[in-house]
Amino acid sequence: MSNDENSSRLKRPDLSLEENNYLLMLGDRIRDLRAQRGMTRKMLAHQSGVSERYLAQLETGHGNISIILLRQIAQGLGFPIVDLVREEAEQSPELTLLMQYLGRFPPKTHEWARRLLQNELESSGRTARRQRIAFIGLRGAGKTTLGTMLAEQLGVPILELAKVIEQEAGADLSEIFSLYGQAAYRRYERRGLESVVANNEAFVLIAGGSIVSEPANFDLLLSSCFTIWLCASPEEHMSRVMAQGDYRPMHGNQEAMDDLKRILAGRTAMYSKADAIIDTSGRTVEQSFLDILEVLAR
Repeated sequence: MSNDENSSRLKRPDLSLEENNYLLMLGDRIRDLRAQRGMTRKMLAHQSGVSERYLAQLETGHGNISIILLRQIAQGLGFPIVDLVREEAEQSPELTLLMQYLGRFPPKTHEWARRLLQNELESSGRTARRQRIAFIGLRGAGKTTLGTMLAEQLGVPILELAKVIEQEAGADLSEIFSLYGQAAYRRYERRGLESVVANNEAFVLIAGGSIVSEPANFDLLLSSCFTIWLCASPEEHMSRVMAQGDYRPMHGNQEAMDDLKRILAGRTAMYSKADAIIDTSGRTVEQSFLDILEVLAR
């Protein structure tokens, strides 16, 4: 964080310490979520119709006082604030009780509980899932190169989710984002993933690095495919993308590297939910491919 941003995080004198801390936490969360989606503040301003100036205020703990008032209403009702602003239909009592029950346990048990439920509910489709391999990870991890090699080895088609999304939408990705926004892209992403799974018994899928930013879509990927996270150090991600002739990541130099590290840090927890993790740092393509074959043979 820059010195300007640090100085702008001074607490507001008109609010209590607890309220100030809440606004700071909210600002950090918005900045982290923006990083997970790989969006700059300017991009978010364009997609949301909210000014960059207001987003900067929000991310540095100077959100509108209305946020505090809404939080007070939620506290008065005895509900989490998320229940007030939820747009989808009210969740079932069973799901509410399940979430309350899991909330009593430390976070480290949640992954165990998710896999236990997944194995119990989807045991019949486990063999089919092993025939559908999906690669996730940031650009430069080797998804396309290694995915192509694996598809040839297995004799199955290789599919790129980005191209499937473009076919579903009838427009390229940049047009989808500029014309319809992030929410529409995620809808097309889900339709594309559902179409791929429904129409192919076996394949190698190159999924977009940001699919982990949409929990529902990522959950569908995890439950439908044997998912492999190809990871690398931020420096290797950057150098590989540049080696492909794309110098855009170097725009802003250290700022670009800081953004990359923030994106990776923001997505690591979700990437780690993959069935397997292959670290390609310091490895040749051939070595990484052997690592993948070893994982699939287990």
